[in-house]
Amino acid sequence: MFIKQVKIPDPEEIVAAIPLPEKLKAVKAERDKLIKEVITGKSEKLIIIVGPCSAHEAKPVLDYVEKLGKLNEKVKDKLVLVPRIYTNKPRTKGVGYKGMFSQPDPTKGEDILKGIYAIRDLNVKAINASGLAAADEMLYPANIHYVEDLLSYIAVGARSSENQLHRLVASGIDVAVGIKNPMSGSVKVLLNSIYASQSGQVFKLNGWQVKTTGNKLSHAILRGAVDGYGNDIPNFHYETVMQVAEGYAASGLENPAIIVDANHSNSGKKFKQQIRICEEVMQNRQYDKDFKNIVKGFMIESFLEEGCQTEDKVYGKSITDPCLGWNDTERLICDIAEKV
Repeated sequence: MFIKQVKIPDPEEIVAAIPLPEKLKAVKAERDKLIKEVITGKSEKLIIIVGPCSAHEAKPVLDYVEKLGKLNEKVKDKLVLVPRIYTNKPRTKGVGYKGMFSQPDPTKGEDILKGIYAIRDLNVKAINASGLAAADEMLYPANIHYVEDLLSYIAVGARSSENQLHRLVASGIDVAVGIKNPMSGSVKVLLNSIYASQSGQVFKLNGWQVKTTGNKLSHAILRGAVDGYGNDIPNFHYETVMQVAEGYAASGLENPAIIVDANHSNSGKKFKQQIRICEEVMQNRQYDKDFKNIVKGFMIESFLEEGCQTEDKVYGKSITDPCLGWNDTERLICDIAEKV
């Protein structure tokens, strides 16, 4: 039984209520351009999508992105830093905390209207504080238009990459969309998802028949896989990455690109392993030209404080998956920059 509770305004109304100022639109446009240049091979920089597993509270996220903006000044000749501000991130089982979009206060129940305003406010403030535009996950395709004008990178999760609506909506997005391999790890399914999102489509969305021209910046994110027994299967190693590269070559897809997710099933959610994983990938980029040409960056889960919290409320510490702390993150990003 569906019980109507609150009428949610159309995206145009919400965007008008919390607009992105003109000076920040220019900042976002420049960040979009830098990411596009990496994905299309016009730039040899690496994209680093880095931040907390879930942006559950605005103030520590803003403190984090301000630090990231300062770090960007040190590494901007080699890296394109993209804050990870995941506002739709739920717990895996779909109960409990459901992300800022649904729960702007994680200690209270759902308030989606308040959540939409909260995430727009957070993203506008984040761009202003850091000079960087963020990445978020498109968990609910119908909601993307509430924040699309604020984001420079959009991800499609492993559990969503096989979903037709996610593929179709990705085809109409104007910024880079990273599609994660499905939980099974199937490269064929991953490439099919990218093919669908790079193609023009006609479909129904939010009461409209819409037509898209295809998103040629759609690309792969390798996050590891899970077998039938729940065991993690990493896919960041040289052999697996090159198999994906071969699949790209056979598919005829445009702008072959891979982002390596250093956490999730690649690390077994052992957050410190993200450092080792990034180091291995960087060594392989130095070893093999083809590997270097297709691996365009990393996703790294990181926050002010390392690990994750359970009952104790710790400022700047993840309430979902465990993350690297800031000091380790800064050293890792600087190390990656030195090896580009």
